[in-house]
Amino acid sequence: MTTAREIMTPSAECIGAEDTVQEAARRMTELGVGALPICGTDNRLKGVLTDRDIVVKVLGKGKDPSQVKAGELAQGEAVTIGADDGAEEILSTMIHHKVRRLPVIDGHDLVGMVAQADVARALPDPKVGQLLEALSSD
Repeated sequence: MTTAREIMTPSAECIGAEDTVQEAARRMTELGVGALPICGTDNRLKGVLTDRDIVVKVLGKGKDPSQVKAGELAQGEAVTIGADDGAEEILSTMIHHKVRRLPVIDGHDLVGMVAQADVARALPDPKVGQLLEALSSD
């Protein structure tokens, strides 16, 4: 069984909940990623900020990214996956919550991020099709 730990991108960097969206965009650019976990001052995961969130919820609404805090865009409880959970569980969680990226947690510690592409590489073709279909529909 392939686990999240085996397919994730390790050492995911957080953006602080009090950091600006502008800072988050700069960090995404530097790291070459499309999402950053949002961590609070208590170092707990608060959510995930995506490049799409920045465009739709900040820029598209005429808000100033240098004034909007990353934590303002965290919605509810973060959807995560355990480091030792298998690819099928990751697939199920992504489909159920309609997310393309999942923070990977080991105990209470953020240890990485697993993306749709990571899961696609780890699963047989029919399962990949199921994931892509579920995440591409409205």
